[in-house]
Amino acid sequence: MNIAIREPWGLLNRLSRDFDALMAPSTDVAYIPPVDVVEEKDRYVVRADLPGVDPADIEVTAEKGILTLRGERKAGKREHSDGYERIERVMGSFTRRFALPENVQADEIKAKFVHGVLEVTIPKQPEVAARRVSVEVH
Repeated sequence: MNIAIREPWGLLNRLSRDFDALMAPSTDVAYIPPVDVVEEKDRYVVRADLPGVDPADIEVTAEKGILTLRGERKAGKREHSDGYERIERVMGSFTRRFALPENVQADEIKAKFVHGVLEVTIPKQPEVAARRVSVEVH
């Protein structure tokens, strides 16, 4: 009996990462970090896995309705030897962009970096109830 695991969002996530790679402003983007985006009652939270990235090398901007995460994972100093070497961890720059909904307070966005995870919190604007306007008759 074969067990097939289906991940319906896997294809969409991969397409999103590939699209981000195509839309990157420069061709020097080395990798695209995985990101979770969660909507909560009063805010949106974006979490990006950035192990090995120095917090000083991370830039978070919100401009014209676009949230941009940009940074670089720098290669450590390596001793060149004649022995076996296998390098799988990608070094270099990254960029991720997200369209912000209209109901956010862009000037109140906050970011923190803990244990290799960048967490960006984007507060929502308080909902304003619709106001009924009376029509005057002359």
